[in-house]
Amino acid sequence: MKDVAVHVAHLMAAGARTAPKGGGKDFLEIVVIFTPVDLKRIADKMREYAPGSTNETYWVRDAANIEEAQALVLIGLAQSRAAGYDCGGCGYPSCREFEKHRETKEKEMGYGGPHCVMRMMDIGVALSSAAKTASLLNVDNRIQQRVGAAARALGLIQADVVMGIPVGIYGKNIFFDRKAPGK
Repeated sequence: MKDVAVHVAHLMAAGARTAPKGGGKDFLEIVVIFTPVDLKRIADKMREYAPGSTNETYWVRDAANIEEAQALVLIGLAQSRAAGYDCGGCGYPSCREFEKHRETKEKEMGYGGPHCVMRMMDIGVALSSAAKTASLLNVDNRIQQRVGAAARALGLIQADVVMGIPVGIYGKNIFFDRKAPGK
């Protein structure tokens, strides 16, 4: 079943790559992780981050999911260039002003920002397309945020904003009805 899960993870990556994007410009970085060593490294990093978070139990809970996953699809926004729509969603009156004046701030257990709203929608659509691909193939999955921060910190993906979708084939989906430790 692990081989099937890894194959589906690659199909999910294809689904993310071909998902519609603002202006037809692709700024996504997509990585498939499936070695037990790398999955454990990510889970361990998540556990390392846990005490520094206001949501410690959820970091630990999600780390257990990653450790048990058969594969992981990471989808990240490699560049947060303005889309050119002057929508104002970033807080600036125009894309030109956003590019000129934004000051990117980094967050250790998360991401830098601010980012173009349209580019953030690109990553959302790509994540949804990937999760849909797994769902159509009856492979258990769940979009997770914390895993992206850990994978990014380990250098497994370089993107500015990263989320992940652990996948696997089980008798019952381990990514839902999860209990947080101590709850």
